[in-house]
Amino acid sequence: MVYSALPALAFVVANAMGGLAVGIMVALGVAVIIGVERVVRKESVSPALGGVFGVAIAAGVAWWTGSAKDYFLLGIWLSLAGAVLFLGSVAVRRPLAGVIWNSMTGKGQAWREEPRSRFYFDIATVTLALIFAARFAVQQYLYTQDEVGSLGVAKILMGYPLLAVGLLVTAWAVRASDRRLRALGLIETKR
Repeated sequence: MVYSALPALAFVVANAMGGLAVGIMVALGVAVIIGVERVVRKESVSPALGGVFGVAIAAGVAWWTGSAKDYFLLGIWLSLAGAVLFLGSVAVRRPLAGVIWNSMTGKGQAWREEPRSRFYFDIATVTLALIFAARFAVQQYLYTQDEVGSLGVAKILMGYPLLAVGLLVTAWAVRASDRRLRALGLIETKR
């Protein structure tokens, strides 16, 4: 959680102290240092590369437009896309929280055929959609107000803390769905 917040925090502070170019260089430097540190500790390379790549794209957008607030633009629009995608999945009766979880765990499709089980995943998916929508609404407002510092704070505060809430609701949905499916004999009982 700290690793993902540091480049944005570094960008905001460095931008305020030295301008856009300094903010971009410092954010990229912090992302690279975090990536190298993860590799040295023999942790997975994917998050390290993903973090550097994400910061590089955000920095590139800000550099190209010449506006510090545009460092946050991609994340703002990805939040809107997430909200639409997650809500849309509920509308087509394939709630993404259930699709993703059951695909990752290999539990099959029994949950989709059982209305109450699917309802649990609807709740989890709508919760995640609301989190994405809240991120979009708050950050888009701050973006239109040119509040670069506040955008950085909002990105950090509305990042992992809200995601943790969404994951707790998803964990509840998983447990409730599994309990229901076991009671109906649609999945194996734990031994």
